[in-house]
Amino acid sequence: MDDTDVIRSAFDVVVIGAGPTGLACAIDAKRAGFTTVNIDKGCLVNSLSNYPTGMVFFTTPELLEIGDVPFPSAHQKPTRLEALEYYRKVTEKYALVVRQYQPVSRISGSDGAFRVSTTDMCGEAHEYTARKLVIATGYYDIPNLLNVPGEGLPKVIHYYKEPHPYFDSDVVVVGAKNSAAIAALDLWRHGARVTLVHRGPAISDHVKYWIKPDLENRIRAGEIKAYFNTPIREIAPDSVLLAAPEGEIRIKNDFVMAMTGYRPDFSFLEAAGVELAGPDRRPKMNPETLESNVPGLYLAGVIVAGTRTNEVFIENGRFHGRQIAADLMKKLGQ
Repeated sequence: MDDTDVIRSAFDVVVIGAGPTGLACAIDAKRAGFTTVNIDKGCLVNSLSNYPTGMVFFTTPELLEIGDVPFPSAHQKPTRLEALEYYRKVTEKYALVVRQYQPVSRISGSDGAFRVSTTDMCGEAHEYTARKLVIATGYYDIPNLLNVPGEGLPKVIHYYKEPHPYFDSDVVVVGAKNSAAIAALDLWRHGARVTLVHRGPAISDHVKYWIKPDLENRIRAGEIKAYFNTPIREIAPDSVLLAAPEGEIRIKNDFVMAMTGYRPDFSFLEAAGVELAGPDRRPKMNPETLESNVPGLYLAGVIVAGTRTNEVFIENGRFHGRQIAADLMKKLGQ
């Protein structure tokens, strides 16, 4: 493609990511007087869009609010559908510029003159220039792999949406945290034969307080089969090989729900020049301003915690935009 074919646009601040934290960053920067654009490789709040269809949040509506816009909900704990509508309305209220379905292929330039290259769904190349850059890409796009033979089979699924496709099927759910517990119960209640497999000794104590006893009761009653201290050795088209404490066991299987968690795209951060430190791979940055070791490049949301993704949620990541905007006003003179 000739360089003249690239579609170019300029903004004060480019925010990579259009999740709740990325939107909050754009809102705070816009309130401070800067032009902004959010760029995402998926849709608006892409991670929330990929959550289970009937998901209910653990938190209350007001803790999901951004931009001082109230979150109306008919429930004490809002649903996924309510959250999707809320973030659409906030985006409209602030007239945010959001470029959906444009994966970023390259970040170049430097402080005051960053260049962000993307390609849209039609194959058109775009280049965004920015005085400052914010990366708020979350961590839901890269699953933690089991690293066992057969994991690449189509029957292995890392994102649980809804139970209907698995009716009258033998389903192994891998993991014992919230996503695994929710999937196991939902599948069982909708006609799947469920086996829970976990390499640890028990269901996690972090599972939501109304879900954990429900799952334990189903296991105790023999309605959901469970293997603890049991890693998976191999996934075959019609079975799964387990390394149980009593020895290897091969069980009949149609689908594997690998609810093993997710991680940030560290390679993307490193390609942008961000240095990662320690076993938790925490990005080097100023904790007060959230500016990384790359001048003019800020980090927001869960990626600031490295692999410790349980430290940052929407509830606290949504305030990162205020820290960043305050520093932008000092450095850009608004």
